[in-house]
Amino acid sequence: MVHSHACAHDHDRPGLTGGVLSAELQAAEARCEAAGQKLTSPRRRVLELLLEAGQPVKAYDLIAAFGADGEPAKPPTVYRALEFLSKQGFAHRIESLNAYIACGGAADGHAAAFLICDCCGRTREIAPVGADEITRLAGTQGFTLKSLTVEAHGLCNDCEA
Repeated sequence: MVHSHACAHDHDRPGLTGGVLSAELQAAEARCEAAGQKLTSPRRRVLELLLEAGQPVKAYDLIAAFGADGEPAKPPTVYRALEFLSKQGFAHRIESLNAYIACGGAADGHAAAFLICDCCGRTREIAPVGADEITRLAGTQGFTLKSLTVEAHGLCNDCEA
């Protein structure tokens, strides 16, 4: 995670737990089933880790935390799960952090924008303003967009204070 600003305060970690986490995983299974896909055990475990984190997580941290008994996963297992989760709209890759975050959006690379705190790493997904205009401009240049992701870095209210 990027921490270019030194903080003198604690950072809350907004991940999901308990019944809310279980409900999100059940909803993901139902969405997969409706799309003719399967949320296999490895895919479910990676999604669970992303939801529990509530912030961007690097793939090697997912690999290390994968096993319930502390046993790390094989890297291809986690990378394949991340690829599936991204394609199905359950996760986004935050390029500037080289990390992944859970997403409740639609499949096939919906447009997304992220506000990323350079101090605590808190990341919020927002609807990208101007996505239709960017898509239109790309078309005028003979370019068809497959996905659109905007990343904006700064400080959240807690870290700025």
